[in-house]
Formats: sequence, C-alpha cells, structure tokens
Amino acid sequence: MSRPRIVFMGTPEFAVASLAACLDIGEVVAVVTQPDKPKGRGNALTAPPVKVLALERGVPVLQPPKLRTPPFSEELRKLAPDVCVVTAYGKILPKDVLEVPRRGCVNVHASLLPRFRGAAPIQWAIAHGDAETGVSLMCMDEGLDTGPVLEMKRLPIAPEDTSATLHDKLSQLGGGILRESLPAYLRGELKPVPQPTEGVVLAPIIQKEDGQLDFTRPAVELERRLRAFTPWPGVFTGLNGARLKVHRTKVGAGQGAPGTVLAASSAGIEVACAEGSLVLLDVQPEGRRVMSAHEFLAGHKLAPGSQPFSTPVDAKG
Repeated sequence: MSRPRIVFMGTPEFAVASLAACLDIGEVVAVVTQPDKPKGRGNALTAPPVKVLALERGVPVLQPPKLRTPPFSEELRKLAPDVCVVTAYGKILPKDVLEVPRRGCVNVHASLLPRFRGAAPIQWAIAHGDAETGVSLMCMDEGLDTGPVLEMKRLPIAPEDTSATLHDKLSQLGGGILRESLPAYLRGELKPVPQPTEGVVLAPIIQKEDGQLDFTRPAVELERRLRAFTPWPGVFTGLNGARLKVHRTKVGAGQGAPGTVLAASSAGIEVACAEGSLVLLDVQPEGRRVMSAHEFLAGHKLAPGSQPFSTPVDAKG
C-alpha cells in the first residue's frame, strides 16, 4: 500500500506526539490547527505547538477560525485525504468535514472510553481517584467522543501524578497508539467496536472555581483535586477574605469540624476535613511568592481551634 494521505488536526502540546507519528506513518498533506493567539505579558501572537512542528517539517498549515462558514469541507476535499487524524483540535467537527476523508476521521482521546468523554479527561481521571487511565483511538461521529473504538492503551495513574505529568505520558501514548494501530485500520485489519452504553462519564471543561478547596469534602478528595488541577487553575481557599493558593499538601489523620485548624507549625497547617485532615505544606498569598507553611506562619498567626478559611470573594473570578 502506498503511503496514506493524512490531514492532521490538532492544536496544543498534547497533540505534537500524534503529529510526529502521522509524519512517520504517511504523507501529511496538511495540518489544521487553531488560529495563533496572544500569549504572555506582551500579548504577542503565538503559534500553536502543532503549527511549529508542521512548519519545521514543511507541511502546509491551515488555521480556519470556523469550520462551518465558509464551508471548510470544500478546502479539505481538494486535499483528497485518505484519513483525518484528530488529537486535541479543540472544536467539534461538523458532519460535512467528517465525511470528506475516504476512511473517515479518527481521534486520539486521552481516556478509556466511554469514561471521561469531553474536554478535560486527564484532570477528571485524577480528581475521581481512578487507578488507571489511557488513550482511545476511535472513529469519529457527530457526537462528543461517542464513536466506535479501534484500540485502547492503558496506563496506571501514579500516586504523585499531576495533570501535567499525566498529560506528558498520555501524549506519548497517543503517538504510540497511532503508530501501532492506524496502519492496521487503513489496511482493513482493525474493526471499530461500538462503545458500551454503560459506564459513560463526562469530563467537562475545567472552570476556575473547580479549584476551590471545600473542607466539607474528604481530605483524600482534596489532595486529588490539587494534583488534578496542577498547573491550572490550581487550588485555593479564602483566608480572611483573600485568596490563598495551595501548592503542596498531604493527607493527615486528624479529626474535627471541617475547616478547623488542628495544628499550625513548621510541619504544616493541618485543617480538618469531612474525613481526615489536609496538611497544607506550601502556600501562596495573593501577590506573593510560593512559600512553605513555616514561612507563611511567621507573618500569619493561625490558632488551633479557629476556623479562618472561607470562600474567597473572587472565587468565581
């Protein structure tokens, strides 16, 4: 079989390993990615990571602001792709785009479908306390990650994994599943299997307020949320009305009314939760640098038995 004609659609760093795999597998006739966006303090227009690799390899780059108007499918049809490979593109593909490639569109999704369909599967897998996650290679339809699955690769979630570390592992796994399974699919050797109707869990876009620490929840759940929402949006609580970001914690065995300071020393700030306690180890007051609990307590007295934590006034900001 001649090298397949591939159109690759993806945007962030997560998709780079998938594009690299496609460049090895076939002829990538175009890369479709989101428009450049302002970034950093100077708001300079910055190219998506996928575009950077495409230009390095001399692949034409298309950055349509919308896929529906004018009909992007007409432009895609001129490329005569055998298959469209989609990894973290960031937009739903309309029906006319899905129907252009001869072998359809396949998607690399960072979960074990049907668990965690949606925009943030990596974060929610950690937040839910799953022991494992993985990547799914699926045939796309008009639904949200609802198409039949071609192959899955599993990966254990380590106790110290954050969404950042898991992101990098799953990105590489995504490239690996394409190298192993896309050629077999294009040869007709791999058949799509419909997703089960049971076990569907959605993974919605992360909102800033998802990082709010709610001490009426079990401590283990709050520790997971810190790892899930690192680096963004981070986790935080209110202290005397101001936002206090929390960068490092551990689960303790203390008991008390949720939100009560059980201990405040160089070993950390121990706060009672619904089950167990959460020990705050590294924190960051508003407008200040990250500091240890010991450094923080040098300028902020927290009395055991007090309940100084609250929802910060800008929790939804």
